[in-house]
Amino acid sequence: MSGRVLYPPDEGNHEGRPYIWCQPFEFPKNPSFLIRVSKVGETAVSISVSTWQHPCAAATSAPKSKRSLTRQNSFVILRKTFAQTFYIRLEALLITTIRDVARQAGVSISTVSHVVNSSRAVSQESRDRVLQAMNQLDYKPNALAQNLRRQQTFSIGMIVPDSANPFFAEVARGIEDTSFTQNHSVILCNTDGDVDKQAAHTDLLIKNQVAGILFVAAGISTELVEDLQARRVPVVVVDREVPGVSVDTVLTNHLQGGRLATQHLWDLGHRRIACISGGSNLSPSAERLIGYQQILHENGILYDESLVVRGDFQYVSGYEAARQLLALADPPTAVFACNDLMAVGVISAVTELGLRVPQDLSVVGFDDVRLASFTNPPLTTIAQPKYEIGVIATEMLLARAQNIDAPTRLQRLDTELVIRQSTAPLLKE
Repeated sequence: MSGRVLYPPDEGNHEGRPYIWCQPFEFPKNPSFLIRVSKVGETAVSISVSTWQHPCAAATSAPKSKRSLTRQNSFVILRKTFAQTFYIRLEALLITTIRDVARQAGVSISTVSHVVNSSRAVSQESRDRVLQAMNQLDYKPNALAQNLRRQQTFSIGMIVPDSANPFFAEVARGIEDTSFTQNHSVILCNTDGDVDKQAAHTDLLIKNQVAGILFVAAGISTELVEDLQARRVPVVVVDREVPGVSVDTVLTNHLQGGRLATQHLWDLGHRRIACISGGSNLSPSAERLIGYQQILHENGILYDESLVVRGDFQYVSGYEAARQLLALADPPTAVFACNDLMAVGVISAVTELGLRVPQDLSVVGFDDVRLASFTNPPLTTIAQPKYEIGVIATEMLLARAQNIDAPTRLQRLDTELVIRQSTAPLLKE
């Protein structure tokens, strides 16, 4: 490597660390990194970057891409914590390329390429020389470039309407863990329920040639699914049903969950049971409401529209719905909130009004997110197998990527009632 190896000026103890000298130049006043340079071959250097606060903070103005680092100068400025500053120049800084590996191994570039990509048989002797050279030069093939040449990537897209919702976070954990075991990464896209934003994310994922797309509780349309299938993009829909189209789907039995929640409150002696549902255009919300209505009907209770309030699966809508219900001339003694976030909003409203859960109002949620165990009181809820949903959906997507023309599958998972301290028998007056 060219350049003179010097030590910093005498001020301060720099523990004899060697640097390469250059002339001063302008650099932004940002702290950052210590750059250590070590020679690893006749044609390459290795650079490690770490924070170093004493006695200097350092930063680099190296070109942004690895490609631009090849065969041109890169500059590094080391900013002292004292008044003076000295500079470093790394001349002919090289990132190891396939050409360097070929030269080191004494083979052609195409031979190195065949070894790296397993695209053609190579003699064992040549393969060993290439692998040895790659190890000596610390050569790392560009995985993105390889995948683009093959027109495939080892990433999957995940589109959700609200990444802040803990339900989606727990589903995402199952997706990410399963993807990792299959050597895939996950690209998370949040739509905020915006159709245009969802379309933009979908286009971006396709342009990045992801292995497939998971639509998790997203309001995906029949037209979008048909368009993606026509383009042969693997798709799995999670926690939603798309009418009029056959697509791989993973669902929870929401109707069963609505029945379990309402039956639990009925068994505790409650007859004025309210329901705070989600959006009317969402199939999980509609099914949970139907389950609630079925239990009332089976027990001879007339459906009372005043006891049903539409929410949006957020804390605030649960809070506002609870205040509306508790202001009725004949308020409910129990509430089934169609997700845990709205149930937490209900508990907040009850407390604010000077009432108590469950003594004055029993509350049941839906989802069993981790937060449900830590509310005050801990929340009785309907548990969805969130992690399992993520695992199954990912396995289904990767299987679809392997066989795009296989028959579509639908898997519906059961729910479970988890009884905690937010529900109690109705107190007889």
